[in-house]
Amino acid sequence: MSTLLLTRSEINELVAMPEVIETVEKTFKGMGEGDVINPPKVHLDLGDGNSGLPYRAGMNAMPAYVGWQKIAGLKFIGGWEGNPSKGLPYLSGMIFLVDPQDGRFLAVMDGTLITNFRTGAQAAVALKYLIKNPKEPIIGLFGAGAQGRTQTLAVCTAFNVKELRVYDLNPNASRVFAEEMTQKVNVPIKIMDKPEDVTRGCDAVISVTHAKNQFITNEMIGRGVTVLPLGSFRECADDLILSVDKIIVDNIEQCLHRGTLKAVVESGKLNRSNIYATIGEIVAGKKTGRESAEERIMCITIGMGALDVAVASLIYEKALAKGVGTIFSFV
Repeated sequence: MSTLLLTRSEINELVAMPEVIETVEKTFKGMGEGDVINPPKVHLDLGDGNSGLPYRAGMNAMPAYVGWQKIAGLKFIGGWEGNPSKGLPYLSGMIFLVDPQDGRFLAVMDGTLITNFRTGAQAAVALKYLIKNPKEPIIGLFGAGAQGRTQTLAVCTAFNVKELRVYDLNPNASRVFAEEMTQKVNVPIKIMDKPEDVTRGCDAVISVTHAKNQFITNEMIGRGVTVLPLGSFRECADDLILSVDKIIVDNIEQCLHRGTLKAVVESGKLNRSNIYATIGEIVAGKKTGRESAEERIMCITIGMGALDVAVASLIYEKALAKGVGTIFSFV
């Protein structure tokens, strides 16, 4: 029983954002049609919660079945707060692909790069249905790290972006980001000095930070703006969350108990009935996305294992076709 092993560098040679966006959109559609099984994440608290452990980390197990690809799998990934100061990446993860017919482990591969690419792609897909100005949008971005790079690559692949504005707590990170990404996407990138400068006049605001303070306030978000807080952090103020016209999520159960919505749900100010739709329902045509140019929409994506498994399956098939990777037997 052989398994294909794929390294991050091998995946980097195979992955292409247009294909990832297409795969993510098909998977969202499958979720809306009931063809994808995606249980909520199982979280292992290694010090990022109340466990009392000293590692300042947490890991998530994210299983899924993707019907349109007939593939099952699991991503196991975590974030270590202290890693960047040690010169190590914040994220560490692996993806396992399983043949649902017989349980064979088809592939084991690095999960970090795929996570970054699919996170960018999910924002691009969501904006396809939610952005006010799809022709030449102005995009605001909080976070100039690895996720910020793939967000930029994805939205600039999906749209003819007029301008991208970036803010990071580390000014040098913003400078390096702008120099690097301007060459890759050929889009004007402006470094902003204050968070409110990022959002002013934007069509969409994307946040990919590790912030624990709510720095995106109600006053910063104008009419017609789509806000995308990605991940498990709390960047958006409660008054903004409670005043937007629509809240759209990737997975309802997951989003009610993690990240952006967790505190307002626990306080009793918001519940399941306040969720307008899932992205899957919108992509599948069961719900309408943006209905007016004035709507303020918040789209919250905590991240789903189904997207990781789907993109990993895409990479696996490409690797087989090109003879990339190492065949290994665990038996």
